[in-house]
Amino acid sequence: MGKILFSWELIAKSLIIDVRSELEYNMGHIPGAINIPILNSEERKIVGTIYKNHGQKQAILKGLELTGPHLYTRIKTALKLVEKHDEIIIHCWRGGMRSGFFTYLMEFFGIKVSVLIGGYKSYRQHVRKTFELNYNFSILGGMTGSGKTHILDELVKTSAFCIDLEKLAHHRGSSYGALGMEDQPSQEQFENELAQQLITTGMNTVWLEDESRTIGARIIPEGIWNQMRKAPHYFLDRSFEERLDQIMVDYGVFSIEELKVCTLRIAKRLGPQHAKKAIEYLDNNEVRNAFSIALSYYDKAYSYHKEINPLGDKIKIECPAKNYTEIANFLVNIKNGK
Repeated sequence: MGKILFSWELIAKSLIIDVRSELEYNMGHIPGAINIPILNSEERKIVGTIYKNHGQKQAILKGLELTGPHLYTRIKTALKLVEKHDEIIIHCWRGGMRSGFFTYLMEFFGIKVSVLIGGYKSYRQHVRKTFELNYNFSILGGMTGSGKTHILDELVKTSAFCIDLEKLAHHRGSSYGALGMEDQPSQEQFENELAQQLITTGMNTVWLEDESRTIGARIIPEGIWNQMRKAPHYFLDRSFEERLDQIMVDYGVFSIEELKVCTLRIAKRLGPQHAKKAIEYLDNNEVRNAFSIALSYYDKAYSYHKEINPLGDKIKIECPAKNYTEIANFLVNIKNGK
């Protein structure tokens, strides 16, 4: 049985088979890894209880009993996956019994595979270390509705390095931020996805959108957050009406009921009268007027946030009469000294 140490290069080019339970996998996994559990979540719980009460030997026997009926399907799935891959890595939580057993079965069929030393636990240690490295961040700032996410998309087209934290978190940050998004990943998985993107950037300029420390329920790792606070801040100077136009594009497509739920979530912060008026506007299908009330609140919140969490050197970007492609090209030229 071959064993192999973790490296980002190896992970990027290999087929990763994660033989942990579905519950473990869903809590956090190596991006791109395929889950083929030796024991599913319920089976693993049963085996764990037997191990605790009766020892390793009885636990192994029970594991074999539970795995047996499913082994044909699981191995057949794995054999089909490995057909087009030269590098195949198997891992469980610590690179122990589950990955060793699965590797033995694969080798029985003549498939050359390697067990990741230290398993997923080792991988997570490397993830956490990426947040301690130094990066060359540039922060794209601006009040709510400035189109920061859209400009990041345009920056990507220029071959700039960009990390869309909101996309990784499946949330746009505000009370309305979950609309149209998938359920948020676990904190662990958010970190895994972020680490994978960070590791590819090297010393290149990396564009990030200005965010609060939390994006929905997900938290930006401290090492990255601290570097974001010190990075140069390119502030998009857009008028209230322009930003309201963008909010209508981004959120105006959702149902009145969905918008009411999101508005009521910030009712206390809007104030009783403003919240009541916003809901009345929504009931009358006057969505723009309702968003105008919410945007005024978010403008005040943004200003307060900047007072307590100031960014680095501020470069104001005048945006009138510029579309998002032009703004992105302008930012690239500034960074390139043009």
